[in-house]
Amino acid sequence: MDRWKFYDITHRDHVVCNPTSIGKLDELIGLLDLGPEPRVLDVASGKGEFIVRVAERFGNAMGRGVRGVAIDISPYCVAGLRTTAARRIPEAQMEILEMDGADYHPEPATFDLTSCMGGSWVFGGHEGTLRFLTGATRPGGLVVVGEPYWKKEPASEYLVSTGMRRDDFGTHAQNVEAGESVGLVPLLTLVSSNDEWDRYETLQWRAAARYADSHPDDPDVAELLTRVGKSRREYLDWGRDTLGWALYLFGVRRDVPRQAPGD
Repeated sequence: MDRWKFYDITHRDHVVCNPTSIGKLDELIGLLDLGPEPRVLDVASGKGEFIVRVAERFGNAMGRGVRGVAIDISPYCVAGLRTTAARRIPEAQMEILEMDGADYHPEPATFDLTSCMGGSWVFGGHEGTLRFLTGATRPGGLVVVGEPYWKKEPASEYLVSTGMRRDDFGTHAQNVEAGESVGLVPLLTLVSSNDEWDRYETLQWRAAARYADSHPDDPDVAELLTRVGKSRREYLDWGRDTLGWALYLFGVRRDVPRQAPGD
């Protein structure tokens, strides 16, 4: 089954495609210190709700003022975001790119705000993501990431079943320290609750069941239900108590030497 078709089906009822809430997203956006006409980069943007809300808040009544670049590799997400942007921020200066974020090479210190929520695999992990975003952000700018963390040591059975490794993620503290290690200033964390995790996971169960019911002739249905059923067992048996999620806001120091993103 095509990877992006699977995620399009399982996340079709999600506004934000990670285990946080609209309330937390709006709280984060309300705490961003951005000046007029900010430049914003959102890598692995998914449906683009974050960058669209930033444009709505920091643009004028018609969405002007924010100059944004949104990048995602999923053709479903990119098509949806283009529709959403045309409807909600028709006058915004928004460039929407369908590509692997690792292949995007902006000029150093280009953006006032950079973000990557739930897509650290693009840059080989959390620290690599922070390094890339830091390089793309001007001194005094802001970096936002959304990243999992271990609440406790994962059971070996959980790792075997999911194919994850212990060193794929750090602890919550280590996620903050990773920012400090690349010269960022920790400003805020917003940790997801079990309710937010439950909503994120169980909306996928419902979406898969509804799709299977309405598309009985789709040859991918059997694989869809098998994968979602396996993920459900992993979440209920281990993941809910083991894997956390948080949004992290960092500031880019003004006295750190600049280098090209990814260097």
